Amino acid sequence: MTPRHPVSTTAIRPKILLLGVHAPHNKVKDINDYFEEFISLVTTADIKYDDTHFIKLRHVDKAHFLSKGKLHDLIALCTELQIEEVICSETLSSLQERNLENLLGCKVYDREKLILEIFHNAAHTAEGKIQVEMAELEYLKTRLSGKGIEMAQQAGHIGTRGPGETEKEVIKRHLAEKLRQARKRLETLQRSRDVQRKRRLESGIPLICLIGYTNAGKSSVLNVLTKSELLAEDKLFATLDTTTRELFIEHTKVGLLSDTVGFISQLPHHLIEAFKSTLDELQYAGLLLHVVDISNHAWKDQIRVVHETLDELNIRKPMLYVFNKIDKLTDETRQTIESEITEYHPSVLTHTKNKDGVSSLIQYLKNYEFKK
Repeated sequence: MTPRHPVSTTAIRPKILLLGVHAPHNKVKDINDYFEEFISLVTTADIKYDDTHFIKLRHVDKAHFLSKGKLHDLIALCTELQIEEVICSETLSSLQERNLENLLGCKVYDREKLILEIFHNAAHTAEGKIQVEMAELEYLKTRLSGKGIEMAQQAGHIGTRGPGETEKEVIKRHLAEKLRQARKRLETLQRSRDVQRKRRLESGIPLICLIGYTNAGKSSVLNVLTKSELLAEDKLFATLDTTTRELFIEHTKVGLLSDTVGFISQLPHHLIEAFKSTLDELQYAGLLLHVVDISNHAWKDQIRVVHETLDELNIRKPMLYVFNKIDKLTDETRQTIESEITEYHPSVLTHTKNKDGVSSLIQYLKNYEFKK
Protein backbone atom coordinates (compact mmCIF):
# COMPACT_ATOMS: atom_id res chain seq x y z
CA MET A 1 0.00 0.00 0.00
CA THR A 2 1.12 3.53 -0.68
CA PRO A 3 3.39 4.92 2.09
CA ARG A 4 1.76 7.09 4.76
CA HIS A 5 4.26 9.86 4.18
CA PRO A 6 3.92 12.01 1.03
CA VAL A 7 6.22 11.10 -1.85
CA SER A 8 7.35 13.23 -4.75
CA THR A 9 5.49 12.96 -8.05
CA THR A 10 8.64 11.56 -9.65
CA ALA A 11 9.00 8.77 -7.09
CA ILE A 12 8.56 5.23 -8.34
CA ARG A 13 5.42 3.65 -6.91
CA PRO A 14 4.07 0.10 -7.21
CA LYS A 15 1.46 -0.75 -9.83
CA ILE A 16 -1.83 -1.13 -7.97
CA LEU A 17 -5.04 -2.92 -8.94
CA LEU A 18 -8.32 -2.32 -7.14
CA LEU A 19 -10.33 -5.53 -6.80
CA GLY A 20 -14.01 -4.83 -6.21
CA VAL A 21 -15.95 -7.94 -5.16
CA HIS A 22 -19.73 -8.40 -5.04
CA ALA A 23 -19.70 -11.05 -2.33
CA PRO A 24 -22.81 -13.09 -1.45
CA HIS A 25 -22.86 -11.67 2.11
CA ASN A 26 -23.07 -8.08 0.85
CA LYS A 27 -26.57 -6.68 1.59
CA VAL A 28 -26.41 -3.49 -0.48
CA LYS A 29 -29.19 -2.99 -3.02
CA ASP A 30 -26.98 -1.37 -5.65
CA ILE A 31 -23.48 -2.87 -5.82
CA ASN A 32 -22.31 0.06 -7.95
CA ASP A 33 -22.79 2.37 -4.94
CA TYR A 34 -20.64 -0.01 -2.90
CA PHE A 35 -17.91 -0.04 -5.56
CA GLU A 36 -17.97 3.75 -5.75
CA GLU A 37 -17.58 3.92 -1.98
CA PHE A 38 -14.62 1.51 -2.22
CA ILE A 39 -12.90 3.79 -4.73
CA SER A 40 -13.65 6.77 -2.45
CA LEU A 41 -11.94 4.94 0.42
CA VAL A 42 -8.86 4.41 -1.75
CA THR A 43 -8.89 8.07 -2.77
CA THR A 44 -9.28 9.18 0.85
CA ALA A 45 -6.22 7.09 1.72
CA ASP A 46 -4.36 9.07 -0.98
CA ILE A 47 -3.53 5.91 -2.90
CA LYS A 48 -2.85 6.18 -6.63
CA TYR A 49 -4.07 3.12 -8.52
CA ASP A 50 -3.54 1.91 -12.08
CA ASP A 51 -6.58 -0.22 -12.86
CA THR A 52 -9.80 -1.69 -11.47
CA HIS A 53 -11.36 -5.14 -11.71
CA PHE A 54 -14.92 -5.82 -10.52
CA ILE A 55 -16.34 -9.32 -10.09
CA LYS A 56 -19.34 -11.12 -8.59
CA LEU A 57 -18.93 -14.22 -6.43
CA ARG A 58 -21.55 -16.93 -5.96
CA HIS A 59 -19.70 -18.31 -2.95
CA VAL A 60 -16.62 -17.51 -0.87
CA ASP A 61 -13.72 -19.96 -0.90
CA LYS A 62 -12.30 -20.50 2.61
CA ALA A 63 -8.73 -20.80 1.35
CA HIS A 64 -8.57 -18.17 -1.41
CA PHE A 65 -11.78 -16.14 -1.01
CA LEU A 66 -12.20 -16.21 -4.82
CA SER A 67 -13.58 -19.14 -6.80
CA LYS A 68 -11.19 -21.02 -9.10
CA GLY A 69 -12.45 -19.35 -12.27
CA LYS A 70 -12.30 -15.81 -10.86
CA LEU A 71 -8.89 -16.52 -9.35
CA HIS A 72 -7.55 -17.77 -12.69
CA ASP A 73 -8.75 -14.59 -14.42
CA LEU A 74 -7.21 -12.40 -11.71
CA ILE A 75 -3.84 -14.16 -11.95
CA ALA A 76 -3.81 -13.59 -15.71
CA LEU A 77 -4.76 -9.92 -15.29
CA CYS A 78 -2.08 -9.26 -12.68
CA THR A 79 0.52 -10.93 -14.88
CA GLU A 80 -0.55 -8.98 -17.96
CA LEU A 81 -0.59 -5.60 -16.16
CA GLN A 82 2.50 -6.40 -14.04
CA ILE A 83 0.55 -5.61 -10.87
CA GLU A 84 2.58 -5.37 -7.64
CA GLU A 85 -0.21 -4.65 -5.15
CA VAL A 86 -3.90 -5.62 -5.03
CA ILE A 87 -6.38 -3.84 -2.76
CA CYS A 88 -9.54 -5.86 -2.16
CA SER A 89 -12.91 -4.31 -1.29
CA GLU A 90 -13.66 -7.13 1.17
CA THR A 91 -12.19 -8.29 4.47
CA LEU A 92 -9.89 -11.30 4.07
CA SER A 93 -8.71 -13.85 6.59
CA SER A 94 -4.95 -14.13 7.14
CA LEU A 95 -5.00 -17.47 5.30
CA GLN A 96 -6.84 -16.04 2.31
CA GLU A 97 -4.50 -13.05 2.16
CA ARG A 98 -1.37 -15.25 2.27
CA ASN A 99 -2.67 -17.71 -0.35
CA LEU A 100 -3.66 -14.89 -2.71
CA GLU A 101 -0.25 -13.28 -2.35
CA ASN A 102 1.47 -16.58 -3.18
CA LEU A 103 -0.67 -17.18 -6.27
CA LEU A 104 -0.72 -13.60 -7.56
CA GLY A 105 2.92 -12.91 -6.83
CA CYS A 106 2.15 -9.53 -5.27
CA LYS A 107 1.11 -7.89 -2.01
CA VAL A 108 -2.59 -8.09 -1.10
CA TYR A 109 -4.42 -5.65 1.19
CA ASP A 110 -8.02 -6.02 2.34
CA ARG A 111 -10.81 -3.63 3.34
CA GLU A 112 -9.81 -3.66 7.01
CA LYS A 113 -6.21 -2.64 6.25
CA LEU A 114 -7.47 0.12 3.94
CA ILE A 115 -9.80 1.60 6.57
CA LEU A 116 -7.11 1.31 9.24
CA GLU A 117 -4.82 3.32 6.98
CA ILE A 118 -7.44 6.07 6.68
CA PHE A 119 -8.08 6.13 10.42
CA HIS A 120 -4.33 6.29 11.08
CA ASN A 121 -4.03 9.40 8.91
CA ALA A 122 -7.20 11.02 10.28
CA ALA A 123 -6.48 10.66 14.01
CA HIS A 124 -5.17 13.89 15.52
CA THR A 125 -5.94 13.77 19.25
CA ALA A 126 -4.02 11.61 21.71
CA GLU A 127 -7.12 9.50 22.34
CA GLY A 128 -7.81 8.97 18.66
CA LYS A 129 -4.22 7.96 17.94
CA ILE A 130 -4.21 5.44 20.79
CA GLN A 131 -7.50 3.92 19.64
CA VAL A 132 -6.20 3.51 16.08
CA GLU A 133 -2.94 2.05 17.42
CA MET A 134 -4.92 -0.54 19.39
CA ALA A 135 -6.94 -1.50 16.31
CA GLU A 136 -3.73 -1.85 14.26
CA LEU A 137 -2.12 -4.05 16.91
CA GLU A 138 -5.19 -6.31 17.02
CA TYR A 139 -5.10 -6.52 13.23
CA LEU A 140 -1.41 -7.48 13.25
CA LYS A 141 -2.10 -10.22 15.81
CA THR A 142 -4.60 -11.86 13.45
CA ARG A 143 -2.03 -11.77 10.64
CA LEU A 144 0.49 -13.81 12.64
CA SER A 145 -1.61 -16.94 12.16
CA GLY A 146 -1.14 -16.65 8.41
CA LYS A 147 2.65 -16.75 8.53
CA GLY A 148 4.51 -19.72 7.19
CA ILE A 149 7.16 -22.05 8.57
CA GLU A 150 9.70 -19.24 8.92
CA MET A 151 7.68 -17.97 11.89
CA ALA A 152 7.82 -21.36 13.59
CA GLN A 153 11.63 -21.62 13.84
CA GLN A 154 12.87 -22.19 17.39
CA ALA A 155 16.09 -21.06 19.04
CA GLY A 156 17.35 -21.98 22.48
CA HIS A 157 20.98 -20.96 22.73
CA ILE A 158 22.35 -18.15 24.90
CA GLY A 159 21.58 -14.65 23.73
CA THR A 160 18.43 -15.46 21.80
CA ARG A 161 14.76 -15.45 22.65
CA GLY A 162 14.79 -18.26 25.16
CA PRO A 163 14.49 -22.04 25.14
CA GLY A 164 11.87 -23.28 22.76
CA GLU A 165 10.38 -19.86 22.01
CA THR A 166 9.37 -19.36 18.38
CA GLU A 167 9.64 -16.16 16.39
CA LYS A 168 5.86 -16.04 16.27
CA GLU A 169 5.65 -16.23 20.05
CA VAL A 170 8.16 -13.41 20.41
CA ILE A 171 6.21 -11.13 18.07
CA LYS A 172 2.91 -12.10 19.70
CA ARG A 173 4.31 -11.27 23.13
CA HIS A 174 5.69 -7.97 21.84
CA LEU A 175 2.32 -7.00 20.32
CA ALA A 176 0.50 -7.99 23.52
CA GLU A 177 2.81 -5.75 25.56
CA LYS A 178 2.33 -2.81 23.20
CA LEU A 179 -1.43 -3.35 23.37
CA ARG A 180 -1.31 -3.41 27.17
CA GLN A 181 0.62 -0.12 27.22
CA ALA A 182 -1.84 1.48 24.77
CA ARG A 183 -4.82 0.39 26.91
CA LYS A 184 -3.13 1.85 29.98
CA ARG A 185 -2.63 5.22 28.25
CA LEU A 186 -6.22 5.17 27.03
CA GLU A 187 -7.53 4.40 30.53
CA THR A 188 -5.71 7.50 31.82
CA LEU A 189 -7.47 9.65 29.21
CA GLN A 190 -10.78 7.93 29.96
CA ARG A 191 -10.54 8.84 33.64
CA SER A 192 -10.37 12.49 32.64
CA ARG A 193 -13.37 12.00 30.33
CA ASP A 194 -15.27 10.27 33.15
CA VAL A 195 -14.65 13.23 35.49
CA GLN A 196 -15.97 15.64 32.86
CA ARG A 197 -18.99 13.40 32.24
CA LYS A 198 -19.76 13.18 35.97
CA ARG A 199 -19.74 16.98 36.26
CA ARG A 200 -22.04 17.29 33.26
CA LEU A 201 -24.47 14.69 34.59
CA GLU A 202 -24.55 16.41 37.97
CA SER A 203 -25.25 19.73 36.28
CA GLY A 204 -28.19 18.23 34.38
CA ILE A 205 -27.01 19.60 31.02
CA PRO A 206 -28.46 17.39 28.23
CA LEU A 207 -26.09 15.73 25.75
CA ILE A 208 -27.09 15.55 22.09
CA CYS A 209 -24.96 13.28 19.86
CA LEU A 210 -24.59 13.48 16.10
CA ILE A 211 -24.33 10.03 14.52
CA GLY A 212 -24.51 8.74 10.98
CA TYR A 213 -22.74 7.25 8.01
CA THR A 214 -19.38 8.72 7.12
CA ASN A 215 -19.59 11.90 5.00
CA ALA A 216 -23.28 12.43 5.81
CA GLY A 217 -22.50 15.98 6.96
CA LYS A 218 -22.40 15.64 10.76
CA SER A 219 -19.56 18.12 11.22
CA SER A 220 -21.25 20.64 8.92
CA VAL A 221 -24.46 20.38 10.97
CA LEU A 222 -22.49 20.94 14.17
CA ASN A 223 -20.71 23.94 12.63
CA VAL A 224 -23.96 25.65 11.65
CA LEU A 225 -25.75 24.92 14.93
CA THR A 226 -22.87 26.02 17.18
CA LYS A 227 -21.09 28.56 14.95
CA SER A 228 -17.97 26.39 15.01
CA GLU A 229 -15.32 25.85 12.38
CA LEU A 230 -14.59 22.15 12.49
CA LEU A 231 -12.98 20.52 9.49
CA ALA A 232 -15.86 19.50 7.20
CA GLU A 233 -14.38 18.11 4.00
CA ASP A 234 -16.37 16.25 1.36
CA LYS A 235 -14.59 12.95 1.88
CA LEU A 236 -14.90 9.80 3.96
CA PHE A 237 -13.83 10.02 7.61
CA ALA A 238 -12.83 13.69 7.39
CA THR A 239 -13.60 13.83 11.12
CA LEU A 240 -12.42 11.04 13.40
CA ASP A 241 -11.99 12.59 16.83
CA THR A 242 -15.04 13.34 18.98
CA THR A 243 -15.78 17.06 19.40
CA THR A 244 -18.29 18.62 21.81
CA ARG A 245 -19.65 22.17 21.68
CA GLU A 246 -22.23 24.13 23.67
CA LEU A 247 -25.55 24.51 21.87
CA PHE A 248 -27.46 27.77 22.25
CA ILE A 249 -30.90 28.48 20.79
CA GLU A 250 -32.18 32.05 21.06
CA HIS A 251 -29.38 32.86 23.52
CA THR A 252 -30.42 30.00 25.81
CA LYS A 253 -28.13 27.03 26.41
CA VAL A 254 -30.12 23.90 25.60
CA GLY A 255 -27.32 21.35 25.91
CA LEU A 256 -24.03 20.04 24.59
CA LEU A 257 -23.73 18.87 20.99
CA SER A 258 -21.19 16.12 20.33
CA ASP A 259 -19.89 14.91 16.96
CA THR A 260 -18.84 11.26 16.62
CA VAL A 261 -16.87 9.13 14.19
CA GLY A 262 -18.84 8.16 11.10
CA PHE A 263 -19.92 4.58 10.46
CA ILE A 264 -19.43 2.59 7.27
CA SER A 265 -20.55 -0.79 5.97
CA GLN A 266 -18.40 -3.67 7.18
CA LEU A 267 -16.62 -1.43 9.68
CA PRO A 268 -13.72 -3.54 10.98
CA HIS A 269 -14.52 -5.16 14.32
CA HIS A 270 -11.14 -4.11 15.73
CA LEU A 271 -12.04 -0.46 15.11
CA ILE A 272 -15.44 -0.79 16.78
CA GLU A 273 -13.75 -2.39 19.81
CA ALA A 274 -11.00 0.24 19.95
CA PHE A 275 -13.48 3.13 19.67
CA LYS A 276 -16.01 1.73 22.15
CA SER A 277 -14.67 4.03 24.86
CA THR A 278 -15.48 7.02 22.67
CA LEU A 279 -18.77 5.65 21.37
CA ASP A 280 -19.82 4.84 24.95
CA GLU A 281 -20.60 8.55 25.16
CA LEU A 282 -23.73 7.72 23.16
CA GLN A 283 -25.03 5.81 26.20
CA TYR A 284 -25.33 9.11 28.05
CA ALA A 285 -27.07 11.00 25.24
CA GLY A 286 -30.54 12.39 25.75
CA LEU A 287 -31.06 12.48 21.99
CA LEU A 288 -29.32 11.10 18.90
CA LEU A 289 -29.35 13.17 15.72
CA HIS A 290 -29.02 10.59 12.95
CA VAL A 291 -27.66 12.61 10.02
CA VAL A 292 -28.42 11.05 6.63
CA ASP A 293 -27.06 12.19 3.26
CA ILE A 294 -30.36 12.15 1.40
CA SER A 295 -28.62 12.99 -1.88
CA ASN A 296 -26.78 9.66 -1.78
CA HIS A 297 -28.51 6.88 -3.75
CA ALA A 298 -27.64 4.40 -1.01
CA TRP A 299 -29.17 6.40 1.87
CA LYS A 300 -31.47 3.56 2.94
CA ASP A 301 -28.55 1.12 3.05
CA GLN A 302 -26.57 3.65 5.06
CA ILE A 303 -29.39 4.00 7.61
CA ARG A 304 -29.44 0.21 7.93
CA VAL A 305 -25.66 0.12 8.57
CA VAL A 306 -25.96 2.77 11.31
CA HIS A 307 -28.80 0.85 12.97
CA GLU A 308 -26.79 -2.38 12.86
CA THR A 309 -23.74 -0.67 14.39
CA LEU A 310 -25.86 0.84 17.17
CA ASP A 311 -27.33 -2.61 17.87
CA GLU A 312 -23.81 -4.05 18.09
CA LEU A 313 -22.94 -1.34 20.61
CA ASN A 314 -26.24 -2.03 22.44
CA ILE A 315 -27.27 1.61 22.17
CA ARG A 316 -30.97 2.45 22.22
CA LYS A 317 -31.75 6.13 22.59
CA PRO A 318 -34.39 8.57 21.32
CA MET A 319 -33.51 9.45 17.74
CA LEU A 320 -34.28 12.20 15.25
CA TYR A 321 -33.53 11.53 11.58
CA VAL A 322 -31.84 14.57 10.04
CA PHE A 323 -32.14 14.18 6.27
CA ASN A 324 -29.30 16.40 5.15
CA LYS A 325 -28.05 17.88 1.83
CA ILE A 326 -31.55 18.54 0.44
CA ASP A 327 -30.02 21.43 -1.51
CA LYS A 328 -28.54 18.83 -3.85
CA LEU A 329 -32.00 17.45 -4.80
CA THR A 330 -34.14 18.52 -7.73
CA ASP A 331 -37.74 19.52 -6.98
CA GLU A 332 -38.97 16.30 -8.55
CA THR A 333 -36.53 14.14 -6.58
CA ARG A 334 -37.38 15.94 -3.37
CA GLN A 335 -41.09 15.15 -3.77
CA THR A 336 -40.25 11.47 -4.21
CA ILE A 337 -37.89 11.50 -1.23
CA GLU A 338 -40.42 13.19 1.06
CA SER A 339 -42.86 10.35 0.42
CA GLU A 340 -40.16 7.71 1.10
CA ILE A 341 -38.93 9.11 4.42
CA THR A 342 -42.32 8.88 6.12
CA GLU A 343 -41.32 5.52 7.64
CA TYR A 344 -38.44 7.23 9.44
CA HIS A 345 -40.05 9.20 12.25
CA PRO A 346 -39.48 11.76 13.64
CA SER A 347 -37.45 13.51 10.95
CA VAL A 348 -36.46 16.91 9.57
CA LEU A 349 -35.02 18.05 6.24
CA THR A 350 -31.86 20.16 6.29
CA HIS A 351 -28.95 21.63 4.40
CA THR A 352 -25.92 23.45 5.81
CA LYS A 353 -25.42 26.23 3.30
CA ASN A 354 -26.68 28.67 5.93
CA LYS A 355 -28.58 28.72 9.24
CA ASP A 356 -31.95 28.80 7.44
CA GLY A 357 -31.13 25.33 6.18
CA VAL A 358 -31.31 23.92 9.72
CA SER A 359 -34.31 25.99 10.90
CA SER A 360 -36.53 22.91 11.18
CA LEU A 361 -33.86 21.16 13.25
CA ILE A 362 -33.44 24.18 15.53
CA GLN A 363 -37.20 24.34 16.05
CA TYR A 364 -37.31 20.63 16.95
CA LEU A 365 -34.47 21.00 19.47
CA LYS A 366 -36.06 24.11 20.94
CA ASN A 367 -39.28 22.22 21.72
CA TYR A 368 -37.72 18.86 22.64
CA GLU A 369 -38.25 17.74 26.23
CA PHE A 370 -35.34 15.71 27.55
CA LYS A 371 -36.10 12.96 30.02
CA LYS A 372 -34.85 13.66 33.53
